[in-house]
Amino acid sequence: MQDLSATLSRFVAELQYGDIPTPVLRRIEDLLLDGLGSILAGAAQRPVQSMARYARIMGPADGPSESLVDQSATSPLFAALVNAAAAHMVEQDDVHNGSVFHPAAVVFPPALATAQALGRSGRDVLVAAVAGYEAGIRIGEYLGRSHYRVFHTTGTAGTLAAAVATGRLLHLDARQMLHALGSAGTQAAGLWEFLRDGADSKQLHTAKAAANGLMAAWLAHDGFTGASHILEGRQGMAAGMSQDADPARLVDGLGSRWAVLETSFKYHASCRHTHPAADALLQVVTEHDLSIDDIESVVAHVHQGAIDVLGPVVAPVTVHQSKFSMSTVLGLIAKHRQAGLADFDNGLNDPDIRAFEARVRMELDPEVDAAYPARWLGRVSVRTRSGQVFQGRVDVPKGDPANTLSRPEIEDKVRRLAAVQKAVSEAQVDRLIAQVWGLEDIPTLGRLL
Repeated sequence: MQDLSATLSRFVAELQYGDIPTPVLRRIEDLLLDGLGSILAGAAQRPVQSMARYARIMGPADGPSESLVDQSATSPLFAALVNAAAAHMVEQDDVHNGSVFHPAAVVFPPALATAQALGRSGRDVLVAAVAGYEAGIRIGEYLGRSHYRVFHTTGTAGTLAAAVATGRLLHLDARQMLHALGSAGTQAAGLWEFLRDGADSKQLHTAKAAANGLMAAWLAHDGFTGASHILEGRQGMAAGMSQDADPARLVDGLGSRWAVLETSFKYHASCRHTHPAADALLQVVTEHDLSIDDIESVVAHVHQGAIDVLGPVVAPVTVHQSKFSMSTVLGLIAKHRQAGLADFDNGLNDPDIRAFEARVRMELDPEVDAAYPARWLGRVSVRTRSGQVFQGRVDVPKGDPANTLSRPEIEDKVRRLAAVQKAVSEAQVDRLIAQVWGLEDIPTLGRLL
């Protein structure tokens, strides 16, 4: 029990390119491109621009790393901070179901910033990202469902995932990596209370997770020490942040089970907890050709995690808050048969959507809750104004590994995300896609845009 942090540290520190199966390498490239699309879509949003202004005031006027938000050069720390804030802004970044963790937002920003600063290769970035995903996902699973009720796992486990990804690029040995985890874990934070107010804190969670993890790794490289049992110790993360921590999850299948392959893409532009019900409602309205006015009521049969996260959002007042409203998301599905970025921008004050919200409720479902978090089942009961009742059921939401996005679909998604704010040109997006698909052959990572 007392060697679990050390076992995990040793695995990620010693992981080599040749140890990683080819499908895992291809999937991490898919996830990287998907994550970069989310960064470009979030770049112009107000909370992200606040972070970018802060970075320009506090950071250097020039540096080796790239802020994709404003295409400026800055320090690795501020590039990681700003890019991570943008990555989680529009709710289109990836998610690992079992850990309820969004790895891309906190792994790729510090990895890219550090690789650019150190002149590392594309292969180095791939290994670092795989290591960050494998560590962060296992830590999220270890902390369990009780942790997620209060803490935003992407902010907490994400800080350690960022440290691992950065540490790999710094060539930390197993002992140094353990110190990096210790320093990252003691900084891990992120509380769900912001949802009640529609506050901007979610961007702070990912920004600080990426920056603090990066700092922890760079400090460890310089000899700075951290707690060697930060995960399982008597006063470690599990002791203070969980009531159902499962130590076995930390080292489950290291080197044989690749959690990267279990990671899902987001199809709808909303909190992942809304997706299963959204897919199930889409099934019903498509099959029976229903309009929003045809529907008298919808019951979304959900797991407890969905109630914990979405329940506080009763009457969304911001676009971002509406992405955590089951009622709003299902309203968009009922009216538009999709819930994309533009739909949320236009739907906040749409009287049809607002009227529909009162006709939606969530209900805890024992089958759905028992399957969670390994499987996120979609169940809805739809009653029409004519008195008909339809049941929608989706066992594998769009974007999950068993119903994943193809590379052409990922490219299309990234082009659509990049076009949201017209932050970059089509030629820049083409170049970005080509670089990611050819990443393993890049000898020295430079600017992406």
